[in-house]
Amino acid sequence: MKMRELGNSGLKVSAIGLGCMGMDHAYGSAADRDEMVKLIREAVKLGCNFFDTAVIYGESNEDLLGDALEPVRDSVVIATKFGITGQEVVDGKPQNSLNSSPGSIREQLEGSLKRLKVDCIDLYYQHRVDPNVEPEVVGETMKVLISEGKISAWGVSNAPIEYIRRAHAVCPIAAMENQYSMMWREPEKELFDVCEELNISFVAYSPLGNGFLSGKYTKETTYEEGDFRNFMGRFKPEVIDRNQELLDLISEVADKKEATPAQVVLAWELAQKPFILPIPGTTKLHRLEENLGGADVELTQDELDSLNEALSKVEIDETHF
Repeated sequence: MKMRELGNSGLKVSAIGLGCMGMDHAYGSAADRDEMVKLIREAVKLGCNFFDTAVIYGESNEDLLGDALEPVRDSVVIATKFGITGQEVVDGKPQNSLNSSPGSIREQLEGSLKRLKVDCIDLYYQHRVDPNVEPEVVGETMKVLISEGKISAWGVSNAPIEYIRRAHAVCPIAAMENQYSMMWREPEKELFDVCEELNISFVAYSPLGNGFLSGKYTKETTYEEGDFRNFMGRFKPEVIDRNQELLDLISEVADKKEATPAQVVLAWELAQKPFILPIPGTTKLHRLEENLGGADVELTQDELDSLNEALSKVEIDETHF
């Protein structure tokens, strides 16, 4: 497995990590615990050392990761998050309860340390910005936690650029976690420049477009109750129709490379910038092997140029909510 630097942290992580959200959250019922422990440990054997979780995915998600990685703690990098303390439904839509006050951060951190069975969290993200707490206050809290050895590095998720700059000036940010894929290229407009300027890694969630870009879903696919793809715009039949040209393009390149569409998508993403770290999630061993294999697919410059040129001509419907 190829390795990449994690921003300014001094940590090295696998070029492709494993997002653990789907094992408990957003994609239907929770996956079998024993099977997920086996899958996480197999990921380590395959060279993956970067694992992503969050309290809002369910406290059991942190418990799961803690159990699975306890035997190999010294050889892995664990990322979890603070800032979202709960959810409530308002007008039929889930709304996050936010709290990034210093006292609350400490309370959230202690819970995560216990569930993850660790003394120090490698990468601690602010999951969402708290409008009631200034970025300098959060940055100062992170600086103190690093000095105490409670965390090694910190990051932000879906934070505004000005917020990132202000927080980074107090305590350097190692990583930002945002959505990025062939279907959602918004970060290319400004965020990548910020990453390059400030030496911040870009951890890409949903690099396969919630599985859409893998080509395994069609207009006829049905999803179990509790799977948020039932409501995501990109999985609506009419949107799938509009984006079929993109799926066909990916399959064409995959055939030429003797790879799968998912591997081509991940290889394309890795080739965009050296600081990008995709974290696809899965609950299936064969998909894990497939995804991590994307790091071994080498796209030539001509292939990348041709793919990007073709992508620029495809009218992608970026509907995703």
